[in-house]
Amino acid sequence: MLRALAEYVMAGRRQAATAIVLLGLPPLVNLLPPMLVAMVILRKGLPAGSFLLLWAMLPVGFWLFIGNAVPLLVLTGVTMLACVLRATQSWQSVALTSIAVGAMFEIFLRAQPLVLDLLFEQMDLYIRANNLEGVSLADARQLMTTLAAAIYMVLSVALVMLGRSMQAMVINPGGFRQEFHQFRLRQPVALALVGMIVLINLVAAVPGSWALYPGWPLALAGLALAHALVARRKASALWLVAMYFLLVFPAMLYLLVLAAIIDSWYDFRARLPKGA
Repeated sequence: MLRALAEYVMAGRRQAATAIVLLGLPPLVNLLPPMLVAMVILRKGLPAGSFLLLWAMLPVGFWLFIGNAVPLLVLTGVTMLACVLRATQSWQSVALTSIAVGAMFEIFLRAQPLVLDLLFEQMDLYIRANNLEGVSLADARQLMTTLAAAIYMVLSVALVMLGRSMQAMVINPGGFRQEFHQFRLRQPVALALVGMIVLINLVAAVPGSWALYPGWPLALAGLALAHALVARRKASALWLVAMYFLLVFPAMLYLLVLAAIIDSWYDFRARLPKGA
């Protein structure tokens, strides 16, 4: 299905514009147009992508009219990341730029708290109903705001990855898989991200939840490492299924971050022999 959609969009401007406008209107499905814009930018560059951006603004304008600015922010973030990937051909650059995308979402959520008001109301009721001592409503709201922004940050990267994967289906089968498996943070970058996490946790004036932003590129590099090792050893895909299932536990995220940090120095891919 995704391959057929990619081929249809790549067939010409009229087909691409039609797909983007029609897919941009239904809820949830409206996440697909940013992915298609990313795919075209990665394949043909920003000029061709700009043409589709204009058409993507039609459904985005509809959502803005009814008071939902999230599709516009997602489109902006995905376009930004796609341009970075096109210019640098580096997933490390994309991962680092996604921190700015996350910050953009947090600024929006802080400026428009009504977006999360219903969630905050339910959270406040839960804290009061359970008499949770030591739980600050302000801290809880801060955590939920950053968590929501981080989810949109991860979503933006995922949409760029899906766009790159769809592009590879058409012109370079297996290309995205190879790129992702090779994604590894350089030592200075990994060290800087760790330093940011430590600094965030040491400075009292900085919300501890902001550690999610520098932690994300490390976690993404850990995921890439896991995929690469499973492929290199020709192990069962069930290992990856189990890993993603365990991501609901913070310990698994910490393990991925630690693995990515060590990999920056040790390079597991180069040292581990291929499976039979």
